[in-house]
Amino acid sequence: MKLSVEQLGEQLKKRLAPVYFLSGDEPLQLAEAADAVRQAARAAGYGNRELFYADTGFDWSTLQEATDSFSLFGEKRILDLRLPAKPDKAAAAALVRYLERPAEDAVLVVSSAKITGAEQKSRWYQAVDRIGVVVQVWPLEGEQLLRWLDRRLNAKGVLADKSGVRILTARVEGNLLAAAQEIEKLHILYGKGKIDDDQIVKAVADNARYDVFDLAEETLRGHTAKAYRVLMGLKAEGVAPAVALWALTRDIRLIGNVMALVAQGTPTDAALTKCQVWDKRKSTVLQALQRLNRDSVHRTLLLSAKADRVIKGMDTGDAWDGLLAVCVSLAAPAGTRIMAKPY
Repeated sequence: MKLSVEQLGEQLKKRLAPVYFLSGDEPLQLAEAADAVRQAARAAGYGNRELFYADTGFDWSTLQEATDSFSLFGEKRILDLRLPAKPDKAAAAALVRYLERPAEDAVLVVSSAKITGAEQKSRWYQAVDRIGVVVQVWPLEGEQLLRWLDRRLNAKGVLADKSGVRILTARVEGNLLAAAQEIEKLHILYGKGKIDDDQIVKAVADNARYDVFDLAEETLRGHTAKAYRVLMGLKAEGVAPAVALWALTRDIRLIGNVMALVAQGTPTDAALTKCQVWDKRKSTVLQALQRLNRDSVHRTLLLSAKADRVIKGMDTGDAWDGLLAVCVSLAAPAGTRIMAKPY
């Protein structure tokens, strides 16, 4: 069954298919489609998740073993298969074997790069189409992008005129990851309700002068003094502390996710790709990985939680002191004792 991204949600409400094949070169839509399937599976009682990264040299017998085995306690499973490229000969053969006898206690979720028309005539694709669901995602342009932005805003409870949505469109230039970040920022700045074009322009202008992403970038590079200057610039411009914290915690979690993959045996380059680290950011993330360890990431997340409570008025202290403590912790080498100012 072939479905669009928009149709996937309704299908998941009706029933869970034994296999979902999700493909495309638009990372945000692809990731969110996979998240939707996994959430629906968990809601249906599929409590265990087994993750397979089919990198070069991947042993496809591990997927077969997972198919043949049952959970020790009889729990239903999600088999999460990530293909860094479209299925090669070995992947196609493994998929055919699986689809001939799908695991009775599992849902297979396959995420892949964009496939060609010729591959849609292959044996494995026809088998998926027959017993499961195929979703291909495409880059959004023109009116499609405008509708996507409008739905995304509405999902956050933020209402904007079409002219405001067009301002966002010009800002993100079709980059859905950037679009999602801008919408998240608007939600943090203004909350739910109607926003006008001036508010959207102001949010974009603030970001252009003192970029919260620059704050995260300099912090990941270990440039404590530069990060401090950017942080004070954000404060002087009146940027909401919650926006700065969001940018920092996004990258803290990114570093933690990459570390977790590497600890599981995934090569660093493959881990960066799986975590959607763009080429221009790889050197920065690698610097952070070389300087930090999992303990320092955990410590920084705890400081972020503290800063979040202060920002929300649930704890005492100064929000900007809290943000500075997060920056210092993330910029410091692993093992450094952080003498953060109590806030």
